[in-house]
Amino acid sequence: MNAVIRLREWIFRRVNGTEGIPVPGPLVGAEHFERIYSHPAADGRSRGAGLSDLFWYWLAPGPQMHQEHLEPGDRYQTVARTTRRVLAVPGQRCDELATAATRRILDGLPPDRTTLVRLRDLMMPVWAEVFYELVFQEDEPCPPATRQLIVDNANDVVTALKGLSLRHMRRRDRLTGYLRDRIHAGTCPVTLPFTAEETAWYLQGAFFNTAVVQMSEAMAHVLLCAAQHGTPGLSDDDLDRLIDETLRVHPLFGIAHRVTSAPIVVDENTTLPAGSVLLFNYLAFQRTGPAGDGEFDPDRWRTLKRREAHFIPYGITANRACPARGAAPVMLRAATREVLRRFTLASSVAHTRSLPNRGPAYLTPIGHRGPGSSRLAALRRADRVADAGRSVKQLVLGTWMVVDARRQRLCGSYFEEACP
Repeated sequence: MNAVIRLREWIFRRVNGTEGIPVPGPLVGAEHFERIYSHPAADGRSRGAGLSDLFWYWLAPGPQMHQEHLEPGDRYQTVARTTRRVLAVPGQRCDELATAATRRILDGLPPDRTTLVRLRDLMMPVWAEVFYELVFQEDEPCPPATRQLIVDNANDVVTALKGLSLRHMRRRDRLTGYLRDRIHAGTCPVTLPFTAEETAWYLQGAFFNTAVVQMSEAMAHVLLCAAQHGTPGLSDDDLDRLIDETLRVHPLFGIAHRVTSAPIVVDENTTLPAGSVLLFNYLAFQRTGPAGDGEFDPDRWRTLKRREAHFIPYGITANRACPARGAAPVMLRAATREVLRRFTLASSVAHTRSLPNRGPAYLTPIGHRGPGSSRLAALRRADRVADAGRSVKQLVLGTWMVVDARRQRLCGSYFEEACP
């Protein structure tokens, strides 16, 4: 399997090219990471980076309206303000939304026996409902048909990103059409000074793609850690430490790339020229500093201060930090609390940051007997077998998408034709 992974990486480099300066890396050490990430000249996002063609391909439709991929300027500022306004929700309301949505989804599980679930799949409808309610501000929960549109879109994006499926644009376009219809009908309270199509793309990318996917991935990691390492308790402080440690060991963001608009001086011997593509590696950075080990230990956060650790679960504030950094921790805690209040969890599968197995785990209602060691051993064996097949699938499908993205050149063509 390692040979397949190396072959996949080699093909990616051959097709997509090698560009970028890893941070931390030989030119920029971990001690400079936050300063360089926060530098005003590290502000380019898509234009001039060959990698952007691939990201735009994965995030279509409307990647040019995706907040994280807009270039700095008036349009980005308008979109960013709108996102912050939608997510400017009091903590109590965040807790209520996440708790209620989690309860509705968990009510669909058998109340008297153990169930094998994929944690990411279990949690995706939760966040589809939460972000529907945040965007549309309705008194009633998200209708099941609309929730399925959102889940289908988000799942299609994340499985393509992981190389486990090709894109299915018809699934994504169905959600775009729904959002466009709501905008035309005047039943969408989120407005932008752009076309209805562009506004629909923005809503789809920011809330019903990125937000739903990232929160589902985060919950899958948190609950898998709870299943494999136990839970320290159910107080809010306990849950916060569990979540922080999960995001330290398994950060949601892999590598964020930025394009420099001017030279950046690293030290007296190193200057990064304008037009450099900086590859900020979250996992590598979080593996340095006072919390740089790979051990899972939530208790470290009893004494270790966030500001002392190299810990950036929601990015760097000065450079496009996650707009949900205020709401997300409260929602994650509420959803985790609700799951652990009702179920014990057990799993023996491989747990990696990329989580291609979607987090298989047994959920057992509190007070009932959970799976025995033989069932857990069988789950481990099945995951290992499936992992070999997933690796080959990622090789084949990932290669096709890298080639197709280079052929379509969505980002490069956009800046050549629309923004010369």
